[in-house]
Amino acid sequence: MDKHLGVADEPTPETAIDQPRRGSIVDTDKTQWDRLWPVIACGAGLFSDGYLNGVIGSVSTMLATIYPDQYARSPAQSNVSAITFAGTVVGQLFFGWTSDHWSRKWSLFISTIIVILFAILGCASYGAGGSVPGLFAALTAYRFFLGIGIGGEYPAGSVACAESTGELKSGTRNRWFVLFTNVQIDFGFVVAAIVPMIVVLATGENHLRAAWRICLGLGFLPPLSLLWLRYKLKEPESFKRGTMSKTKTPWGLVIKFYWYRLLIVSTIWFIYDFSSYSFGLLSSQLLTNLLGTNSKLWVSFGWNTLLNLFYMPGCIFGSFLSDWIGPRNALGYSVLLQAVVGFIMAGTYSYLARPEYVGAFVVVYGVFIALGECGPGDNIGLVASKTSATAIRGQYYGIAAATGKIGAFVGSKVLILMYDNYYNAGETVKAGQYPFLISSALCVVSGLLALFLLPHIGQDTIDEEDAKFKAYLGANGYDVSKMGLGESTENIVEKADVKEGL
Repeated sequence: MDKHLGVADEPTPETAIDQPRRGSIVDTDKTQWDRLWPVIACGAGLFSDGYLNGVIGSVSTMLATIYPDQYARSPAQSNVSAITFAGTVVGQLFFGWTSDHWSRKWSLFISTIIVILFAILGCASYGAGGSVPGLFAALTAYRFFLGIGIGGEYPAGSVACAESTGELKSGTRNRWFVLFTNVQIDFGFVVAAIVPMIVVLATGENHLRAAWRICLGLGFLPPLSLLWLRYKLKEPESFKRGTMSKTKTPWGLVIKFYWYRLLIVSTIWFIYDFSSYSFGLLSSQLLTNLLGTNSKLWVSFGWNTLLNLFYMPGCIFGSFLSDWIGPRNALGYSVLLQAVVGFIMAGTYSYLARPEYVGAFVVVYGVFIALGECGPGDNIGLVASKTSATAIRGQYYGIAAATGKIGAFVGSKVLILMYDNYYNAGETVKAGQYPFLISSALCVVSGLLALFLLPHIGQDTIDEEDAKFKAYLGANGYDVSKMGLGESTENIVEKADVKEGL
């Protein structure tokens, strides 16, 4: 499936190479640090996504303890947890467009400002006159706008990160992308599990009103630490060469060339986020119910911390695996193994869901999480950022990522409501079994889509995809000479010209 479905006149790599082009983006005189720090600056902001989305599960547990009637038995619990996903979709689509048609750097910088501002406002949420429903309404609104800022991290930050890795040494590019995108998200989840435990221990369970605000307020520090680096960024080399920001985008040709590939990538991302974010929100509640009402809240958070630690070995090993066997195989085989573990989890849930077996529950659940991060967690963003040309990469990535967040929103509604309904009806085994059964069945679908319908992604895919796309546009009458910013690049080695003696 390396070809684009429905494109009869797609150029081959050989014919694309014959097109007039500049040298590879690797061929500059930049130092290793000059090549690496933009990767860090562009990608590391996704830590905020992991932390701010992860910590809301524990914050929601605190709010349900403080306000058992106004919060736990009202739509507020679902809205506060899920509304960020809606804002993220808006941010991904909007900043996907601006990152292609305006600037990768400034789209990313503005989204960082939004995250900082609304992380602070979320921690300071207050209802008029001390109104509790007003407090929840304010928190919900701020979480929505926070999501818009987080959304910008995907098409602007991750895309610029992927383009910057193209300047790194071949054989290491995938791992560097993963280490500063998905590993950052997962590390955010881990910290989001540790912080509530420490804060609740420090404040005491009689001061949860302060504890939940502290947990949310700490979310503004990571993006603030990156603000200066992002201000100093320059546009990635491939963006300077391949953008259509100064010319008209031929949408008919773009859709014809990429529609099928985008559909597959978006479907896989939808499935991954459907279960990943839902289980992230559910884990704290699930453990609290498993341990029983007599358990201290910080004990539940402690087990949740241990559970979230399984994210790290999965995503770190997966970053190397994507270089060793390629993103397509790493994604497909890992998610099929995840499905197997999920079915085992569902089948043995009646034994695992006992307080005396909480350790076994956390280990099996943790392996399930680790395999998900090793496969689609690490590789779906990598696939989305490298299966399209630079000119439309932000919008392509934004659409795929937004579809994933829609999956997260749907999953957080469906799986959590399913769990709550069965649990409240006294059917505690079914409450835990069904989310794992649904998620595992979807993992099988995701694995098959990846292995049979995704294209091969190599170390030089960004260069190759740009060359094929330009050749395709040129063959269909589009003036490719208008692409790019028209800026001179730094000491580019014009290899094609050298070979011809020019």
